[in-house]
Amino acid sequence: MKIDGETTRHLTYCMNVHPGESWDDVLEAIRIHVVPLRERTAPGRAFGLGLRLSHAAVEAATPEAVAELKGLLDAHDLYVFTINAFPFGTFHGERVKEHVYQPDWRSVERRDYTLRVADIAAQLAGAGETVSISTVPGSYGAWIETEDDVRLMVEHLMDVVAHLVTIEAGGGCRITLGLEPEPDCYLQTTPDVLAFFAGPIETIGHPYLDQLLGDSTLNTHNLIARHLGICFDTCHLALQFESLEESLHALADAGILISKVQISSALHMCHTADARQALQAFLDPVYLHQVKIRSSAHAALKSYPDLDVALKATAPDADEAWRIHFHVPLYFKSYGALGSTAGELSPSFFKALKAVNATHLEIETYTFDVLPPDLRALGIDQSLALEYDWVLKRL
Repeated sequence: MKIDGETTRHLTYCMNVHPGESWDDVLEAIRIHVVPLRERTAPGRAFGLGLRLSHAAVEAATPEAVAELKGLLDAHDLYVFTINAFPFGTFHGERVKEHVYQPDWRSVERRDYTLRVADIAAQLAGAGETVSISTVPGSYGAWIETEDDVRLMVEHLMDVVAHLVTIEAGGGCRITLGLEPEPDCYLQTTPDVLAFFAGPIETIGHPYLDQLLGDSTLNTHNLIARHLGICFDTCHLALQFESLEESLHALADAGILISKVQISSALHMCHTADARQALQAFLDPVYLHQVKIRSSAHAALKSYPDLDVALKATAPDADEAWRIHFHVPLYFKSYGALGSTAGELSPSFFKALKAVNATHLEIETYTFDVLPPDLRALGIDQSLALEYDWVLKRL
């Protein structure tokens, strides 16, 4: 939905919460979940969508299929302003774990899939509109071993930027691509992002894009800043114990585009025996649940690649604060001794959102289906309505 103030902001939820990989699954989710939610939360108003399009769905997006989607949107006063192109393949019901980062930005498969998503976005939105696309943060960190790995990632990203420039120059919409920092990935923290844009994007990306477009260095710099930036996921950066408002300002001060903000929260706990026991209900075989630990005994954060690994390698220590990459609903207060990082989404955070002119906002709690049963007893539709209410009260 549009939230009007001095600057129009758009709020939606990410449809990656709904199982389904095919084009028909996307249409069905709109009919079953989005349309009733729109009537409940924004009756009589245009309602924005956060599509999730898998590779399989993109491959099925013929002109006729996109026209059918456009007709469905128009019939219910819906519009698409953001698309999740992070998970390439199956995202529900089977083991995802680190495979969610495959293919990564070293590969032509990731590049070509993203180009197709951009073409679909251009068919759904018109000149003067902006569509944001979120994507993997380069790669899973352990997979990047050489300078050639980094060069491939940057060049493929520039191939997409060149395509987005061409779409807008031809009278189409503006499309922005947001790399989404995530724990244990090539980009996981704000300093990682700052270093990437000041380093490889500057030294590899600018001259490569200049060759593609034949533009001056200054114009190339402006085009990258207009089309490539960051999907700022508040769960992921809170996991790093970062100040969200300081991170937003640091990115903006560096001239890095904040393509989209995903408003989400992670599990948080003091590492007691009771908290460890409560965490047993959050072990699941589908998604990665990276763990970051802060304590007075260690200057740096301790890190574990998944929740089960962290639990096996540690013993209770009340001096430790744990943050776990498990998205919980924004209205979640506690589960036994467990809390969440929703408290980081403070009035100063929402003030910073406005100060840096972040206009695309997306609720993202894709882990709903693997929450403990009592936390999903309300059902997904009621849960989404409560999350909208939570955000709107703070905006």
